[in-house]
Parts: sequence; structure tokens; C-alpha cells
Amino acid sequence: MSELNESDYNAFQEDIAYLVNALKESFEATEVRYHEDEINDTLYIELEGLADYSETEIEEIAGPLLEELDLDFDEIILLPIS
Repeated sequence: MSELNESDYNAFQEDIAYLVNALKESFEATEVRYHEDEINDTLYIELEGLADYSETEIEEIAGPLLEELDLDFDEIILLPIS
């Protein structure tokens, strides 16, 4: 990711928080956590109950949200909370 000024960084963090919250609501999860791996430019989002959904259902639910925000990550990976 390129260098961001403070307001750009804050807006980027707000977009991540929005995405995480939207995914939490969409998957009706009671617990969610995320981790930014800056070295690999990857965002990991762990959702409670994600294992209850098929891969197709996950794509149908998460796809529009991920496309809407189009965050500057090489990958965004959804995982069930273990």
C-alpha cells in the first residue's frame, strides 16, 4: 500500500471497520475479529458461525460487500473463528 496521510489512513480504517461490521451483520455473527497483514497486503476477517455456510453462500453474501468497498488489499480472506 502506498503512503497515506493521517486523514486517508483514518478513512481507510473506517472502511475496514464498515466492512467488518457489514459482514458481521450479514452472517449474523455475534463475534468477529480481523487482522491486517501489511507484509502480504492481506486482510483476514474471522467470523463466528462462518463454518455454517457453504462456499457458494459465502461468496453470494460477501461478494457484493467486498466489491462495493474495493479496499486496497491483495486478498481479503474470511475465516471461521476457531
